[in-house]
Amino acid sequence: MASRHGDTSGTSRRWLLWLLLLLMAAGVIAAVGWYQLFREEPQRFDSVEAYYLYGSIGAEQEEGIPYWIWRVLPDVFPQHLPGEGGYAALGVLWEDGEATPAGFSKKTIGFPRIAINCAACHTASYRTAEDAERQLVPTGPHQTFDPQAYLSFLGDAANDPDFTAATLLAAIEEETELSWLDRLLYRFLIIPRTRDGLQAQAARFTWTEERPRWGPGRIDPFNPVKFHPDLLALDPAEDDTIGNSDIMPLWAMDEQQGFALHWDGLNDSLTEVVLSGAIGDGARPDSLPVDDLAELEAYLLTKRPPPYPFLDDLDDELAAEGEAVFQQTCAGCHGLEGTRTGTVIPQTEVGTDRHRLEMWTAEAAERYNAYAEEYPWDFNAFVKTDGYVAKPLTGIWLRAPYLHNGSVPTLEDLLQPADARPERFYRGYDVYHPERMGFIHDGEAAERDGFLYDTTEPGNSNQGHEGEAFGTQLDDDDKTALIEYLKTL
Repeated sequence: MASRHGDTSGTSRRWLLWLLLLLMAAGVIAAVGWYQLFREEPQRFDSVEAYYLYGSIGAEQEEGIPYWIWRVLPDVFPQHLPGEGGYAALGVLWEDGEATPAGFSKKTIGFPRIAINCAACHTASYRTAEDAERQLVPTGPHQTFDPQAYLSFLGDAANDPDFTAATLLAAIEEETELSWLDRLLYRFLIIPRTRDGLQAQAARFTWTEERPRWGPGRIDPFNPVKFHPDLLALDPAEDDTIGNSDIMPLWAMDEQQGFALHWDGLNDSLTEVVLSGAIGDGARPDSLPVDDLAELEAYLLTKRPPPYPFLDDLDDELAAEGEAVFQQTCAGCHGLEGTRTGTVIPQTEVGTDRHRLEMWTAEAAERYNAYAEEYPWDFNAFVKTDGYVAKPLTGIWLRAPYLHNGSVPTLEDLLQPADARPERFYRGYDVYHPERMGFIHDGEAAERDGFLYDTTEPGNSNQGHEGEAFGTQLDDDDKTALIEYLKTL
């Protein structure tokens, strides 16, 4: 009996030992898996402006792409880019010494991931001549980046038969050294999951194929939110609206406190605009860095645009005459003290293209206000309006092309009757014209580097903002003086 009892006790101890070893092994595997796939490393920046340009807004978890896959895609799939130069062909702005272009955040969540942030669209650039150094302006409206072309490139690459672990790993190991465990994870998990995710993203954007292209410096900012199944979940098959809009500047937001925001005034809370912007760029409620975004909001209040780069040639006397013209003709809607500045002007009055206005619906506003209600920062300020906001003109020189859809290349053209404005011109070339108040939009260089904008396409109309109330009936001398004054804003 004692012997049988001893055998039973020994067997039990062996089972307990094996169980303990299995639990320890499972714990080690779980810890390694967490470290390799989910650990989150904080980002550190020397300034809030550096964070604005390169920091995370919470998009890496949901929409992030493994950095090293992203890094080699242009080398592996150059045929899917619109030109040479890698991501530069899409108009991104890449500063020397940076791991990513401006507006792209590199963050480690298990492994390095990359996602866009606000600066991807809201960083301007300009050159005073073709051979001059390019100047970057954080919070300005991007002139060269084509977000739709970027999405198309990612989708085309993911749907290419060569998007395989073998092909991508070979390219990645030309750039960096991976551990044996990293190679296994990339081969069997990270690369296949990335391919599937990018293919799913491409499928979500098939609705764009039936509508006019955005082109550089423009985006349809809210239809992607409306049609995303995890956001407002509206059906693009039942909604053929076109929201193509010129990218807006984010500088000097202290001047717009209490104003209607976005082109059509669909929200008047800067906090909600910042948070919903992060969600539109790929963040989700549980990944939003709310405190960091509050710092960004404070930064937007105080950031100022650069002065007009040709001020040394300014005619001060002419500018003073132009200020008088501005006060008489424009200040009521665009002066900082104007009674209509920051308010929604009915579309029937201003006469500009209706498509952006029709894109945002009462149902969309209601759904966004109901989104993330369980969070303390939930939305309640989204509304449907009947027109477009009269904006203050701070930094107006760098906001070309003009009108909400970017359909008028220069201020000189905007002061002409609509039928005298260019019907077609090139966008995306960031060399500035010193006299016309806008970027060079015709000629060989603009054609080479630009995107042909056609005002006859739906959503692209350059009509409206004309008549006595809008300055198009001023005489030529007054127009010249007014433009001289606007250079000083």
